[in-house]
Amino acid sequence: MIRTSVVELTTIPAVAYRQKLPAGGSGVTILRYGEKQVGIASISTRSGKAIPAENNPAGLYPAEAFDEAIELTRGLPYKKQGKVTVLKKSFKEAEPKAEEEEIPVDLAAYDKLVAKYTDKTGKLSYELINKDLIKLLKSSSVARKLVAEQATPAKIRNYVVGAKFRDVTGNKDLTDKQLKQLSDMLDNVYPKGVFKELNDEIRKALAQAKQ
Repeated sequence: MIRTSVVELTTIPAVAYRQKLPAGGSGVTILRYGEKQVGIASISTRSGKAIPAENNPAGLYPAEAFDEAIELTRGLPYKKQGKVTVLKKSFKEAEPKAEEEEIPVDLAAYDKLVAKYTDKTGKLSYELINKDLIKLLKSSSVARKLVAEQATPAKIRNYVVGAKFRDVTGNKDLTDKQLKQLSDMLDNVYPKGVFKELNDEIRKALAQAKQ
C-alpha cells in the first residue's frame, strides 16, 4: 500500500501536509480549495501544538484546522513545498522521486529520547545527552577501536550516537537515516549543535591516539 503524505481535512475544505520549515523544525502547510493563500504553522517541540505563522490568515485557517492537520499527518513522510496543486474539490500529488522520499517520523523513539534526557527543570538537556554519549565513547570497545584506527570523527560519532539511541529507544532496527532524523529533531529544540561536546571529545581522543 502506498501512503500519500497529503491528507484531506474535515474542519475546513482543504488539504494539508507536513514539511521541514526553512528556518528549521517541523511544520504543517494547509491549502484551502479555491484559495491561493496557504496556511503555515510550525509545531512546538514541547507541546506538539501548532504555532501559526504571524501572517497566517486566521479567517481562512483557524486553529482547529491546524490541530487536525497535525493529528492526521502524524508519522507521515515530510513533503517539500510546491509539490501539491489544489483545484476546486480535488488535489493531485506529484509522484515523488526515489531520492527525495523521506521516512516517517519515529515519534515513539523521539519521545523516549526526550523523556530520557529531560532535566529536573523540564527542559531537554544537551548536557545530559552528551554526558551519556561521551561515557559510551570511552567505555565501548568498538568506539575505542575506531579511535585507534583514526577513523573520521563523523564515523565515530555516528557509531556512538547510533548505539546509544538504539539502546535508549529499545529499537535496534533504527536506520542511519532515522537516527539522523531524530538527531535533527533534537537539534531543533535549541540553536546549538546537539553533539558539540561529543564532537570535541572525539577530536581530543583522536589527537591523543596519535601520540
